[in-house]
Amino acid sequence: LLVALGRPALSGAQATEGAATAPHRRFEYKYSFKGPHLVQADGTVPFWVHTGNAIPSADQIRITTSLKSQKGSVWTKNKSIFEYWEVEVTFRVTGRGRIGADGLAIWFTEERGLEGPVFGAADKWNGVGIFFDSFDNDGKKNNPGVIVVGNNGKLLYDHQNDGSTQALASCQRDFRNKPYPVRVKITYYQKTLTVLINNGFTPDKEDYEFCAKVEDMVLPSEGYFGISAATGGLADDHDVLSFLTFQLTEPGKEAPTPDAEIPQKDKEKYQEEFEQFQQELDKKKEEFQKEHPDVQGQPGKLSELFFNDVFETVSDRELRQIFEGQNRIHLEIKQLNRQLDMILDEQRKYVSAVTEEIARRGAGFPGQQGQVSQQEIETVVKTQEEVIRQVKEIRSSVTDALRSISGAQHPASAGVYETTQHFNDIKEHLHVVKRDIEHLVQRNTPSSEKQKCPELPPFPSCLSTMHFFIFVAVQTVLFIGYVMYRSQQEAAAKKFF
Repeated sequence: LLVALGRPALSGAQATEGAATAPHRRFEYKYSFKGPHLVQADGTVPFWVHTGNAIPSADQIRITTSLKSQKGSVWTKNKSIFEYWEVEVTFRVTGRGRIGADGLAIWFTEERGLEGPVFGAADKWNGVGIFFDSFDNDGKKNNPGVIVVGNNGKLLYDHQNDGSTQALASCQRDFRNKPYPVRVKITYYQKTLTVLINNGFTPDKEDYEFCAKVEDMVLPSEGYFGISAATGGLADDHDVLSFLTFQLTEPGKEAPTPDAEIPQKDKEKYQEEFEQFQQELDKKKEEFQKEHPDVQGQPGKLSELFFNDVFETVSDRELRQIFEGQNRIHLEIKQLNRQLDMILDEQRKYVSAVTEEIARRGAGFPGQQGQVSQQEIETVVKTQEEVIRQVKEIRSSVTDALRSISGAQHPASAGVYETTQHFNDIKEHLHVVKRDIEHLVQRNTPSSEKQKCPELPPFPSCLSTMHFFIFVAVQTVLFIGYVMYRSQQEAAAKKFF
């Protein structure tokens, strides 16, 4: 019983002791990269240099593409000056084949191995390399695997045996073609190197499992971090999504301040640049105050005016785009209204000409005047009047739409359907008029002679019937698209309220 009661106290003391001995972690941005916006405008990665076939992008760095005999690497520009560290690397290795090659390596070396035969980096390095070997060179069927290899700058890497004769520790893990990116945590603290790995089957960032551990390992006090990859006869895509570096400090020691890490020469250079920028800013402020004397003595208003003249807010840009779109639709509908007025005038002229022609031909053939009944003439005239009425209705619909746009209202889909129905009715009535006119002319024409149709007044060449219908259809589609776009914008805007 005493032993049982003593165990919780012992475990609590151990937990307290473990928390007390845990190192302090500080993120080092100059030795890290992570998307998005990973690449600058000139194609470089801040504080890093890439060589070979490495291709940086906004979200990741592709060390090698899935092509044969590719090599690439990315290294920090500056040496790290902290003794103990921890890196968290997220990468993805994908390929079409069941077997890939060659692999990927994470480095901490005294000098940068920008290019070479060891997974795309130089041989005879002074430091440590953690290799993710995809291809089984020695035929022992122990790949893909993770191998920790140290070097004092004098040894050549044993490719034929996959570094097994030089490995300080290793584990067999399959890291190719996983549903999620593979995560690796490498810790070097108190001369002990530990490798933890996430197998890529879960999105949990903290789901690590033990892979390898090397004790009593002495590494250079200063060195470069890097990651490289290579392909051979087989090829994989080697993509690195993030490389995060942390400085580890023992609990009893204070971490060096950022100023202590910057050389004196760089401090003087940065101070000089800061003073130049400060002078330029003061000059711009003086020029702005001269141009706006009414804001003297109001620093808040001065800054507000200064920045409002330079930048445009998101809401202002959205409102400007909405107003410009409504203005364009307003102008297009006005143009369509003018075209409809022209068509209505031409239709009236056409009806008048047909009526006069029928009356003239009835007077020119007295013997056959009785053959054209009054009912048929009235039918033609009524049909033409119906066409005019339909055109007027279309004009009214367009006018209503114009009024709705001017009032920032959104017409319903029924208005679009009615406008389309008007166009169909006009088309049908035009066919009826044509058929009636041809029937009357055939009845009034003697069998011995074939009389030509009366010449109608010429239609204006500015707009044909086909062009009109195409124009109306295009405007209708644009109008419906705008209504749908505006509805989506309003629905998206409601999410913020």
